[in-house]
Amino acid sequence: MTTDTTELAGQRDRSALGRLPVSALLALATAVFITSLTETLPAGVLPAMSADLGVSQSATGQTVTVYALGTAFTAIPLTAATAAWRRKKLLLTSMAGFAVANTVTAVSTNYPLTMAARFLAGVAAGVAWALLAGYARRMAPPHLQGKAIAIAMAGIPVALSVGVPVGTFIGKAFSWQIAFWTMTALTVVLLVWILAVVPDYPGRRTEAKTRMLSALSVPGVRPVLFVTLVFVLAHTILYTYVATFLEHVGMGRSIDLVLLVFGGASLISIWVVGALINRRLRGLTVASTLLVGVAAALLALWANSPPLVYAAVTLWGLGWGGVPTLLQTAAADAGGESAADTAQAMLVTLWNLAMAVGGVVGGILLGALGTTSFPWSVLLLMVPVLLVVLAARVHGFPAERPT
Repeated sequence: MTTDTTELAGQRDRSALGRLPVSALLALATAVFITSLTETLPAGVLPAMSADLGVSQSATGQTVTVYALGTAFTAIPLTAATAAWRRKKLLLTSMAGFAVANTVTAVSTNYPLTMAARFLAGVAAGVAWALLAGYARRMAPPHLQGKAIAIAMAGIPVALSVGVPVGTFIGKAFSWQIAFWTMTALTVVLLVWILAVVPDYPGRRTEAKTRMLSALSVPGVRPVLFVTLVFVLAHTILYTYVATFLEHVGMGRSIDLVLLVFGGASLISIWVVGALINRRLRGLTVASTLLVGVAAALLALWANSPPLVYAAVTLWGLGWGGVPTLLQTAAADAGGESAADTAQAMLVTLWNLAMAVGGVVGGILLGALGTTSFPWSVLLLMVPVLLVVLAARVHGFPAERPT
């Protein structure tokens, strides 16, 4: 009781001063970076990894799929089971899971063992993703909660735009095992960082007694989850096969530069969303939807023009970069105090299901219709996303965030 009272007093003091605990939030951003990079790193070291494991590249590529499935299958039940845990203990446990999983991946020469380690990493990610946005909110005064989440979620575009290229370089210059050892070392540093600066908060004991699906009856949760599922599905279909698409339009030698432009635009988007989300969540979500839709239209109609491809990728990054922050914030707002963690866990589950399904759907489209079908599919999927966001003006994506 004394500890909880001290924490609440600290929150009130911080609210009065209007300060953000930047060091602690950057620790959360690093946790987000590790979860994102751990998921995508195999793509950058696929040939060498498959050779050492003695399986095909397509089989090695399933290390990404099994990670997403580990997250999707366990996020909801583990969030319920650990709802009463203190938040710092849960965060440390999940990140320790990454250290173990990446270490086993680095030393394994056995494909089933590697897949088991990747599944464990996905399980750790499910716990972390359901926890991190709510953790960031609790560190900030109400009028800065959106900015706090934006800082924490900045780890995603940094992982995609910087982490994957650096991990790929390490894998080529040394070995893919060294790339995973580097992830383990970074995680150990993060564990010390969390212990030193991240505040602790109690769990919510009543949450564990509440059925997870009851959150669906809370106004606003369903439209946020629908938008999450369809938006991420649309993005994943194109992003997973962006290299294939660029090769088809004669830009195969510019893949790295295109992804760098996308990553840079995503970082700008994160900054804009962080600055404006407290007052403009609805407008930012509409703008993100429209930007991705316009980008898809440009790629569908004028992909043979490199300048327009770069323009489209810039719009795509500007639209997509802030989406994790927007949807995490919308889910937490819609869930409220009683169901925020539940809504986050469901969002994480649907997010990863959309990623897994997006890869499969993209492969089917590639075989049946070719690469030109990717931007048209994105454009088609963004239509219901826009309609649901516009319709959810009272709950889900309101003009003013609840305080």
